Amino acid sequence: MRDRMRAGEDYLADDPEIAADSLRARWLQDAFNRTAATAGRERRRILEELLGSFGVDSEIRPPFYCDYGFQISVGARTFVNYGLVALDVAPIVIGDDVQIGPYVQLLTPTHPLDPERRRAKWEAAEPVTIGDNVWLGGGVVVLPGVTVGSDTVVGAGSVVTADLPAGVVAMGNPARVARRR
Repeated sequence: MRDRMRAGEDYLADDPEIAADSLRARWLQDAFNRTAATAGRERRRILEELLGSFGVDSEIRPPFYCDYGFQISVGARTFVNYGLVALDVAPIVIGDDVQIGPYVQLLTPTHPLDPERRRAKWEAAEPVTIGDNVWLGGGVVVLPGVTVGSDTVVGAGSVVTADLPAGVVAMGNPARVARRR
């Protein structure tokens, strides 16, 4: 089932292999979230073990929550404020020099509309990509399958339901381009 999940195909959420991956991530994120403010090296070590990649001079402030960790890639010099939820059933790619405000959600999981398939615990996912030099304001929610183009700013509290081009300011629910930068 893990291969189906990684390939973006429907998978069963309660598969034992997937559950083991999730448990590993919870152990590591719990350790990360308990670190002291002065434990920069320890935080980085845990993130390097948890995440698929973690760029040089990047920082994530606890608390941080994810499903698996290994599908998250964070570029160089990226800053993530408190409370990021990054549900990485599909890949989440965060570029270089990104600023992520507090309590942002990057969501890749999807669920079937058919109630019987949901009851049977089938799920799927679509990747999320955040381009270089993006600023996501506090409380932004990015939905499955969305790409936010480089140099874009997304206003606080926005819900990004569709791709945003590079070099714009977007806001609202759903997020709409307000102007070009």
